[in-house]
Amino acid sequence: MSEHIQSYYAATANELITRPALKGEQRADVCVIGGGFTGVSAALNLAERGYKVILLEANRVGWGASGRNGGQASGEPRHDQIDLEKKVGKGDAKAQWDLNWAAMDEMKRRIEKHNIECDWTPGIIHACYKKSDEEWYKGYIDKLNTEYQCDWINFVSAEEMSEKVGAKVFNGGQLDTRSGHVHPLNYVCGLAKAAEEAGAIIYEASRVISYDQGEPTRIETADGVVVADYVVLGCNGYLEKLEKRVAGKILPINNFVVATEPLGYDRARSLIRDNEAVVDSKFVVNYWRLTPDNRLCFGGGENYGKKFPKDIANFVRKPMLSIYPQLDDVKIDYAWGGTLAITMNRMPHFGRLGKNVFYAQGYSGHGVVLASFAGKLIADALAGTAEQFDVLCRAPTYTFPGGTLLRYPGMVAGMLWYAMLDRL
Repeated sequence: MSEHIQSYYAATANELITRPALKGEQRADVCVIGGGFTGVSAALNLAERGYKVILLEANRVGWGASGRNGGQASGEPRHDQIDLEKKVGKGDAKAQWDLNWAAMDEMKRRIEKHNIECDWTPGIIHACYKKSDEEWYKGYIDKLNTEYQCDWINFVSAEEMSEKVGAKVFNGGQLDTRSGHVHPLNYVCGLAKAAEEAGAIIYEASRVISYDQGEPTRIETADGVVVADYVVLGCNGYLEKLEKRVAGKILPINNFVVATEPLGYDRARSLIRDNEAVVDSKFVVNYWRLTPDNRLCFGGGENYGKKFPKDIANFVRKPMLSIYPQLDDVKIDYAWGGTLAITMNRMPHFGRLGKNVFYAQGYSGHGVVLASFAGKLIADALAGTAEQFDVLCRAPTYTFPGGTLLRYPGMVAGMLWYAMLDRL
């Protein structure tokens, strides 16, 4: 088992509970594999429905991307609605829009219901680099207002943007007041605690080695076995070879985050005047927000494969200073990385394998809200109400050429090409 990495989130966590490993054989209605947003939300929703649930986590709850990400909690789908309508049709595009905002509302409801102290703060800014994007956003927001009855996303001019984010490199964008940002590790740990209070059993240091295709199925770890009627795969970027039938649909990539030293209130607010989260429009996106103790938490840069950069702080400092050169004198107190999973077309990948295996993965960097809702959708589908779950199952996803063996070379070449365009 690996302990939590040395991140700002681990250093400021409310409580990191150590749970025992699975020993011996146990029986459950549902075995959930993975202790991130997808897994713990599935355990919580299933336990509330009266199922006997056992969750198996290879390391610690929130150890992976769920506890390491930038904390951006957006209710918008991964694709804009113009693009989504082309991909899935207007009917399913509207259904996905409604589903994602229901997920946003459910996240807020869970935070309030379970009294999860995770620094929820409203507001996300989308800031654009290209001059042409300013006119595009005007038209797009008008479409959202008229066709989607959306009055919580508003246009921000280039002049307003420079005032809001303390940088002159952007050409307008949008402000979404219904979304926000959180301390993700405290949030996922709060959901796990709520799941246990609802009756779910969580085992840590219990990496699943294999499971069979039986009904019920046997899920094996190094020191134990769970016999369950249903399995939920909530592994995402850490699926590896556990389930080859869906592994080829996702590509694990690594993203990196830093937290500066405390800047003081005035200097921090000179960067983000109204304390929203910010994300830019580059293909390899930068994203940032302020913490309650007035640090800048900045994510930028990615790589592919098993290894992280040797000096993550300087790896991320470069894109940070490209936006905020005035932070050249600022010390980096924390620097860390995490692994997420993308799909070829950046659509989430939901589905079933046979009668008794459910999965949700491939959130493509947009998973704080949707992954937290995936557990509810899976619980509903498992109990026989699959309408919302099936909306996401119908979203087209593709197997990477060459499957898991050859997916990296081609994808890396493509990502490097778009990264070069970002620089240009």
